[in-house]
Amino acid sequence: MALINENYLKLQAGYLFPEIGRRVNEFIEANPDKKVIKMGIGDVTQPLVPSVVKAFHEGVDEMAKGESFKGYGPEQGYAFLREAIAKNSYQDKGIDISADEIFVSDGSKCDTGNIQEIFGDDNKIAICDPVYPVYADTTVMSGKTGVCQSNGYYDGIIYMPCTEANGFIPELPTESPDLIFLCYPNNPTGTVASKEELKKWVDFAIENKSIILYDAAYEAFITEDGIPHSIYEIEGAKKVAIEFRSFSKTAGFTGTRCATTVIPEELVAYDTEGKSHSVKTLWNRRQSTKFNGVSYPVQKAAAATYSEEGKKEVAEVIAYYLENAKMMRASLTEIGYTVFGGVNAPYVWVKTKNNASSWDFFDKVLNEANVVGTPGSGFGPAGEGYFRFSAFADRENVLEAMERIKNLS
Repeated sequence: MALINENYLKLQAGYLFPEIGRRVNEFIEANPDKKVIKMGIGDVTQPLVPSVVKAFHEGVDEMAKGESFKGYGPEQGYAFLREAIAKNSYQDKGIDISADEIFVSDGSKCDTGNIQEIFGDDNKIAICDPVYPVYADTTVMSGKTGVCQSNGYYDGIIYMPCTEANGFIPELPTESPDLIFLCYPNNPTGTVASKEELKKWVDFAIENKSIILYDAAYEAFITEDGIPHSIYEIEGAKKVAIEFRSFSKTAGFTGTRCATTVIPEELVAYDTEGKSHSVKTLWNRRQSTKFNGVSYPVQKAAAATYSEEGKKEVAEVIAYYLENAKMMRASLTEIGYTVFGGVNAPYVWVKTKNNASSWDFFDKVLNEANVVGTPGSGFGPAGEGYFRFSAFADRENVLEAMERIKNLS
């Protein structure tokens, strides 16, 4: 008799974004004449920039010739891309990260979930609330939790509420977690953490021998001076942090898949006897066993984002999305909503009016304005009463969507 992984039975309802898709598809089927503007799932809309497309074509052309054909590549990523990431994302900014500490993958979503495989089931996980649902769901799948309680929290997870009162920056937990998920610029709230705030977390992790799993997928959207783009800007972070970055939102690779996980040489975790082990070595073993690497043309295209022309083109696309966010903030604020984010991130976090629930507001906006956003409660119980709009949309759709929302009853 084949037995299932019963941890999957603990998961509540469906994953957030498929549930949004289901409701939207039902509405479209019932209202085929309505134009629905989607600003919920954080998928990009602008095409790949010319430098990336050119490199992509070159990579494909190389695969068509015997003398330049590539078969299996290194599971960790080709050296040309790892070296480009190390130089441009870290070393040029005064951060001592080497190419050997960088692993190229097919997405930060995959890596933030898969990373738990190399850590024991007895680890206590700390997660912000609200936050990207993958962190909690994959913790449940991995068997590190009990069942979900009536308040929406799983037994075994240390939840760290991020609210308007604390500026959406969690307090240090009173109990000691082993693994700590942090995401800044934050998804979904769009807020950022200062160097002073991150220093508290690094010091806390050092004191407790914890590891911070730092999701920096949106670092390229930071516009304000003094906001750290990498946790490794903080002294001591290389001893206690893994950083995840992505080409998906930065360079439009949601459909082509490429990301980066950084594991410093000095980062260690412990066995039950207290002996330390290299986390980088463990992750390398996992990747070498379960992953055959990102395709050569994709990696060649990703490397093109670091050319002078590529940097300029990618920056223009990021500026486009940030201008969308600026317009959304202004429009929603003008009609009386309390709005957060949208300055250093492509997400605008909106407080619903009249104590409306997140899903009730979702249905109202969909049915009356034919606009799709994301209910805040889908990111965790503390997200109830909030709503996320994504700036990853065409400009004309952003303007039309904001006009429609102004006319909501």
